[in-house]
Amino acid sequence: MLNAPVYTSASLKAELNEKGWRLTPQRETILNVFQKLPEGQHLSAEDLYHELQEKNEGISLSTIYRTLKLMSRMGILRELELAEGHKHYEINQPFHHHHHLICVRCNKTIEFKSDPILKIGTKAAQKEGYHILDCQLTIHAVCPTCQRSLLPL
Repeated sequence: MLNAPVYTSASLKAELNEKGWRLTPQRETILNVFQKLPEGQHLSAEDLYHELQEKNEGISLSTIYRTLKLMSRMGILRELELAEGHKHYEINQPFHHHHHLICVRCNKTIEFKSDPILKIGTKAAQKEGYHILDCQLTIHAVCPTCQRSLLPL
């Protein structure tokens, strides 16, 4: 079924070497940041850039964008389209499949799990002969707080 590997610096280095790339200090630093993120937290490229700047890491924004794209293609990171108009990323943990409920007004994001969604996605993929790598659903809605602010006075 869905089986993204758990990446360590050594396994990332091996996979990059296999494809003719190197594990640069910048790639290792970025991987470490995502591995240490609390569950449910996502970072945009800009968020990551600011966090690395605070730690005096000299990684340019363009390097961050390239690294995030590479790690997404490799399956290390999940690329998320959230309500804020730009991509966010999180570590792609095996067996931690979850979905996102996003308020379109305040951008509050809630993660939730749903085995039926995963089963439907897996079944659809298998029916068409696909090997499923990830299954995620994003629901755009209006949260209770924002609903209250929409009520007429």
